[in-house]
Amino acid sequence: MTKRHVTFPDDAQSNLEAVVSTVDERLAGDEPLYEVVRDVLVELNGDRAVYERWRDGGTVSSITESRLRSYDPRNVTLESEYYAEKDEGAFAESKPLQWLWRQFDNTPLADNVDFALAFREMLAGHLFAEAGENLRLFKGITVTYGHNLEVGDNVVIHDDVHLDDRGRLTLGDRTSISDGVHLYSHDHDLVDQTVVRNYHTIVEEDARVTYDAMVRAGCRIGENAIVGARAVVQGDVPAHHVAVGTPAKSVKVKPGWETAAAPLEDANPNRQEERRLDDAVPEGIEEFDEFERDRTPPES
Repeated sequence: MTKRHVTFPDDAQSNLEAVVSTVDERLAGDEPLYEVVRDVLVELNGDRAVYERWRDGGTVSSITESRLRSYDPRNVTLESEYYAEKDEGAFAESKPLQWLWRQFDNTPLADNVDFALAFREMLAGHLFAEAGENLRLFKGITVTYGHNLEVGDNVVIHDDVHLDDRGRLTLGDRTSISDGVHLYSHDHDLVDQTVVRNYHTIVEEDARVTYDAMVRAGCRIGENAIVGARAVVQGDVPAHHVAVGTPAKSVKVKPGWETAAAPLEDANPNRQEERRLDDAVPEGIEEFDEFERDRTPPES
């Protein structure tokens, strides 16, 4: 079933385009990113009057002050900020943009689908390493950094998807990612969970990862393949295959693609180590173990 076109009234459409264009130009300009993000969030949340009063020395409650301060990305922290191996230079650029990405979804305009899609597509062009054209990015999408994420043209990503680009994550043209999907690019050691390894995870052109599925770090979903609902992908899925279950296994080839597809037998090898990235922690970082566990095995 094809979609239908839905349009705003002319005055609303021109307003939408003006808002998106203005924010786009400011993000691409010479202003500090934190200032642009702060101003946009103040406006999106309808707090301009109280923000100006507080900035000029007016009295507000402590909770209101905390809310007003949080519009400035310098006054907040993100989970990925604590990762020891993060690229400090890249993160300094992506943090304000990621804060705007997350906080936009907490505003009423995030549920105005046409406006929200246009706003997120514009913002993706600044936040992602690569962002193609004609993206449809729905509500509740989270990213680890954003600057390690490559997204092709005509990609659809639905609600509440987690795109983990702690390593590197690539989505090819025309990929479709359904609600609740988690795509990972980092993994933890089996014995010592404080040891993290980063990988390149790939979803190739025209592939679909369907509802609530999980793709493990370092896996490749082949061209035109399908990952079934709630599947857990532990190895590669070849082009044109349909993979389902936990762990996901290829159960059939898409009808009509039999001559172009690899055989089903032994079709889902784990090639994670082939896509391992350099994830060394920079020198001078003071690391700590948040769990403080004794990981010494018992004597045999």
